[in-house]
Amino acid sequence: MTNPAVTAEAIDGVVAILPTPALPGADRWDARDTVDLAETERLTRNIVDAGVDAILTNGTFGEGASLTLDEILAFNDTVVRTVSGRIPVFAGATTLNTRDTVDRGRRLGELGADGLFVGRPMWVALDDQQTVAFHRDIAEALPHLAQVAYDNPSAFKGKLSAAVYARLANEVPQVVAAKHMGLGLMGERFADDLRAVAGRIRLLPVAGDWATTAQRFPEVTACWSGDAACGPAPVLALRDALREGDTDRALRLQGEINEALEPLFPGGSFDEFSKYNIQIDRAEFEAAGYFTPGPTRPPYTTCPPEYLAGGQEAGIRWAALHKRFST
Repeated sequence: MTNPAVTAEAIDGVVAILPTPALPGADRWDARDTVDLAETERLTRNIVDAGVDAILTNGTFGEGASLTLDEILAFNDTVVRTVSGRIPVFAGATTLNTRDTVDRGRRLGELGADGLFVGRPMWVALDDQQTVAFHRDIAEALPHLAQVAYDNPSAFKGKLSAAVYARLANEVPQVVAAKHMGLGLMGERFADDLRAVAGRIRLLPVAGDWATTAQRFPEVTACWSGDAACGPAPVLALRDALREGDTDRALRLQGEINEALEPLFPGGSFDEFSKYNIQIDRAEFEAAGYFTPGPTRPPYTTCPPEYLAGGQEAGIRWAALHKRFST
């Protein structure tokens, strides 16, 4: 099978996941063309200029599930043009079936995306054989586009197994990375998955788990961060500490990041957070003030007020971190 243009070795450092800025009125069911393209350009330019190493789009809080196809294409076109080839862009192509994912991925590739950020269809959970076949089919249709697999157990009715990772690593070279939860939530399953990929796929822990993970597994040289959209300076400082081999500083930075994000999780529950991920994260982005997020899109428009308050507090704390590490 043909190798993609972007390889696993190119995924290194901070992989920022972008939200999709919304225009006023985007929370109405009859809204159309809701993407704030000017704010998209500003956010993208600022985080790329700050030094992030790659971008993913249209995951969960990027509202891949609640945007129209025209909106997804307009948003990603703006992101790709703003990045202008400086770092890899993996555009969100998740749909409910293989054919639509291929069609969407083809159009995103035509816009200039370097690869695709892909979650498997989740209306009915896929078994291991179906999951591998799904990624292989996309690779056969779009061999030039690298894939970042979206390993989110709450969104996709289960976690990718170590057996799936081993087969993807051996059979589908287009899969170059995976958005993983890391040691913090997955524990030894991360270790199992890392052994399974044998260095052929970059497993990306969340930034708040990166230093701990890299201390145990030095080959883990990249992380993902959605909070980079609140200001990337804290995660870039963490990256630099790890690159310099300053483990003590990296662990301190990780602790500060997690302290800032603690209010995101209602009652300390990641599962409860996952039910309102889009809304809570949007409250965080708004309070952080790094960009103007606008409203969430239907049907994800309501949330317990105390959960939103937690998101706002996290945004305030993160903004203070960003300011400190920016000076």
